[in-house]
Amino acid sequence: MNIPSDLKYTPNDEWIRVEGNTGTVGITDFAQNQLSDIVFVEIVVGVGDEVKKGDACATLESVKAAADVYLPTGGKVMAINDALPDTPEKVNSDPYGEAWMVKIELSDPAELGELLDVAAYQKAIEAKG
Repeated sequence: MNIPSDLKYTPNDEWIRVEGNTGTVGITDFAQNQLSDIVFVEIVVGVGDEVKKGDACATLESVKAAADVYLPTGGKVMAINDALPDTPEKVNSDPYGEAWMVKIELSDPAELGELLDVAAYQKAIEAKG
């Protein structure tokens, strides 16, 4: 299981990579593995939207289930991954790279302190069984 150490995680299997005041958001390797083959991605926010921590930013559908992707922090949407709806399989093959979903300008960097580091996220996965 791939869990990069430079990211922060939510208990619901989203990740955020912070560079300066910008956060890039996606779902974890564990999440894509649980969902199985992703066949549909819809980004449900737009550039310029003001979003809050916990807001849905995307909807995923797989051969097994549908799932919403929630934002780990709030801010202003700076970019969306326009290519992802046309290549939903990238969520399975490259969840931490080409399958990023949105980039946001952080409105409250203190929210990052509420997220999980690698060790805490690993324990959360293990607790799920």
